Amino acid sequence: MQVKFGETAALCRCSLVIRLIATHHIQMKTDRTLTAIALMLLALCLFDAMGLIIKHLSPRYSAAELSTYRNVFGLIPSVLVLCASREWHAKGRVLKLRQWRLALVRGLILTFAQFCYYLSLGLLTFATATTITYANALFATALAVPFLREQVGGVRWGAVIVGFVGVVWIVRPGGDTFTAAALLPLIAAALYAMTGVTARMMDEDLPTPLINLYSTGIAIIGALVLALVTGGFTPLVQTQDLWWIMAMGGFGGSAVLLLIMAFRMTEQSNLAPFNYFGIPLAFVLGWLFYDEAPWSELFPGALLIIASGLIIVWRERRLRAAR
Repeated sequence: MQVKFGETAALCRCSLVIRLIATHHIQMKTDRTLTAIALMLLALCLFDAMGLIIKHLSPRYSAAELSTYRNVFGLIPSVLVLCASREWHAKGRVLKLRQWRLALVRGLILTFAQFCYYLSLGLLTFATATTITYANALFATALAVPFLREQVGGVRWGAVIVGFVGVVWIVRPGGDTFTAAALLPLIAAALYAMTGVTARMMDEDLPTPLINLYSTGIAIIGALVLALVTGGFTPLVQTQDLWWIMAMGGFGGSAVLLLIMAFRMTEQSNLAPFNYFGIPLAFVLGWLFYDEAPWSELFPGALLIIASGLIIVWRERRLRAAR
């Protein structure tokens, strides 16, 4: 009986240790997820701050000029993260890409995505331009079928249709308030979605910052060419504009760095619902800094875009859990 009691006590102690380890592991995992969410929310704030500065500078500098400046500073986070990557150092710090043609195409797509979005910020209200770009999740779902050979079921196609109705509601083609400028952020959303899809087509063992380094470098060249073709570079109108340009690049570059950190800490499905926090944030910032309150433009279309994105996230999590 003593032996059995000792064995039972030992088993209880082992069980207790296992439960403590499991609890600690869950706690660590939860803490990392919460940290990732906080980093993503901070990144969204920085992206919106970058957009506010772009809108502020748009009357004096072209979209191509601002895109060039943004990408020059955007190289910094990619270089920092790449240099800090242990995996990249362990593999001999290789900078060559087997899929360099795909990286070239991705950089060109990014060039025109930024150009359309930055141009729209100077023509539309801040919240409207920003909200329409959130349709990229809808385009990404649709583009995953031909490019990634993904199977998209009825639920996700239904979500895409709901989101598309929301976009049409905001853009209002054929209405009295319709402007061709409203198509610019929509084109940007489709192109941003394409950059995401092409990123998933790259080799899985490639470091994310290396992919970003190639794409941003090519986008610099593309934006530079666009700037020269559309009128060249404007001399600094005001000395303080240099500080605004530096802040724009710093905010955008830091946001990319934070997003990379967040996506490495947890699964994308844990972060995706918080991505739509950017829509009300953009509305508030546009109201605070530019006295814009485009209620009639955004609602209820913005709510449909948010709802469709959350449905897609919910469906993907259900499918992942079923596996």
